[in-house]
Amino acid sequence: MAKTDPAALGSLGDPTSCHKPIDLADTPTEVARAMLEQMMLIRAAEEQIGDAVTEGMVKCPCHLAIGQEAVAVGVAQHVREGDRVFGAHRSHGHFLALGASVESLFAEILGKGTGCSRGMGGSMHLRDVEHNFWGSVPIVAATIPIAVGAGLAAQMDGNDALAVSFFGDGATEEGVFHEAMNLASVKKLPVVFVCENNLFSSHLHVSLRQPADSTCRYAVAHCIPWLRVDGNDVVAMAAAMAKAAAHARSGEGPYYIEAVTYRWRGHVGPGEDLDVGVKRKDDLDLWKERDPIGRLAVTLKLDPDWQPVRNQIESAWAKAEAAGVPSPAALMDRVFSQS
Repeated sequence: MAKTDPAALGSLGDPTSCHKPIDLADTPTEVARAMLEQMMLIRAAEEQIGDAVTEGMVKCPCHLAIGQEAVAVGVAQHVREGDRVFGAHRSHGHFLALGASVESLFAEILGKGTGCSRGMGGSMHLRDVEHNFWGSVPIVAATIPIAVGAGLAAQMDGNDALAVSFFGDGATEEGVFHEAMNLASVKKLPVVFVCENNLFSSHLHVSLRQPADSTCRYAVAHCIPWLRVDGNDVVAMAAAMAKAAAHARSGEGPYYIEAVTYRWRGHVGPGEDLDVGVKRKDDLDLWKERDPIGRLAVTLKLDPDWQPVRNQIESAWAKAEAAGVPSPAALMDRVFSQS
């Protein structure tokens, strides 16, 4: 974890850095191994989705977070019953890291009635309240104020629940992000803001959009404590979330985490999009050396066995494919309120 200049990523933004194996610190080996397996599951699931898009089996837009798995898994370690987590347009990993069903994700993306949003939402409208995931939407920054509202509800309930808001660096350019941060700070709401800074918003590098590459300067502006962390280090992510969650649950107000990471695929779809951006075509191979899965596997002295994960993914995909589609009547029953 680093807390230096709130406006500059420093070495965390340098693709030639942070290639070393993960330092477990005081993390038990069995916990680290479980986090590794969860990251592997997320990656395998998204690779399956990417292949299905390529083959034309999936028609809805799919934004993949391959390469960013450590952020979701690290944060999930300190989410507990009663918390409310909100995602954005790139939230397959957030959904799965909380323990939601792979089959329900696949079914949703395939438009099947057994999907987590009953086949009506697709890739960007995921929800599983039972596993604390309260929703994702494609509109940039739209769930940030909803998460703040959930934090207000937790505060009014008088318990120690918290809200978590996942968003990208591009969302910090939206006015509602600043309004939400301001309200959370003024009211000392139990909200953890998690910015996944992967340096790109759609096809534009942060240097083309902002005067500085770190979003932590916004936390400073709103008087919110912050941490910047290697978002491809799941142990560091879990430690950052532990600190943030303890702060929020204690009544001290919101906390801001900037997770510096990099998506391996393009903005939308399975391609790597090497031909866009001012740095992407030169940096991608270097960022892949910061692979959150590979670095942790080296630490654990493991050669990951992907076959059990692949088998689980194939089984879930087959069940999702075999499920039925919603009936035409569902357009009215499931979209419009009957009350």
